[in-house]
Amino acid sequence: MSANGPSPGGDFTDAKKGAGQQSGSSSGRVTVDAKPAAYSFRYSLDFPNMGHCIIINNKNFDRRTGMNTRNGTDVDAANAMKVFLSLGYKVKVHNDQTVKQMKQLLVSAAEEDHSACASFVCVLLSHGDEGVFFGTDGSVELKYLTSLFRGDRCKSLVGKPKLFFIQACRGNDLDGGIETDSAADSSTTKIPVEADFLYAFSTAPGYYSWRNTTSGSWFMQSLCDAISKYGKELELQHILTRVNHKVAVDFESVSNLPGFDAKKQIPCIVSMLTKEMYFS
Repeated sequence: MSANGPSPGGDFTDAKKGAGQQSGSSSGRVTVDAKPAAYSFRYSLDFPNMGHCIIINNKNFDRRTGMNTRNGTDVDAANAMKVFLSLGYKVKVHNDQTVKQMKQLLVSAAEEDHSACASFVCVLLSHGDEGVFFGTDGSVELKYLTSLFRGDRCKSLVGKPKLFFIQACRGNDLDGGIETDSAADSSTTKIPVEADFLYAFSTAPGYYSWRNTTSGSWFMQSLCDAISKYGKELELQHILTRVNHKVAVDFESVSNLPGFDAKKQIPCIVSMLTKEMYFS
């Protein structure tokens, strides 16, 4: 370590200078940080089963919360159950869960042995706001629920995809839209504890998420349709791009409420996956 900071070649955090760090040197030989051994960029499905799929379907809420009944959500839950059963998952639907029940349910799931599973799926259907998800009696930070499956907390899912599909509002903004003219090897590898997660949100940060009381939410309709059509063919993020397109193009709100008519929606994919995810 030199008097001016780490020696050339050291690692730096992307933090504001002034805490004793200076920019590292850009000179020197360029090397490739890769192992010479063969490597697969697909998640392995070479396990006895695809894994567990937990569906939390919150429809009816405590009157004291002031939250409306989520009519149409049972259609979403049924469609999700059908789709993930067809992919080989062991699916369980849990209806009208309080915050305590949701915590207990997912803590228990994270403590299970997933050694025989290729992946884990969780479908969350409820009211929401930015960063929070609602039980029937109140809210919980979404990060609390998902972090239970981090690599340092759920060892049997380390290196395996953990997929969360979240149908919930993320704020109160409305999108009015705009017109457009466009037609493995056996060696040990250290990985981040946040690796191998994918969060597919029904809407962009800050926005409402739309649901039809008869046919279900725009996002879950599109997701289940796309997985049914392409689940045995396309990589997951390709499927989700088609979901984004369908929601963005095929849906527009029809409402008698002032300011709520002719609104649009775009899902949001947040991926920390380190490989390609195919369901077959």
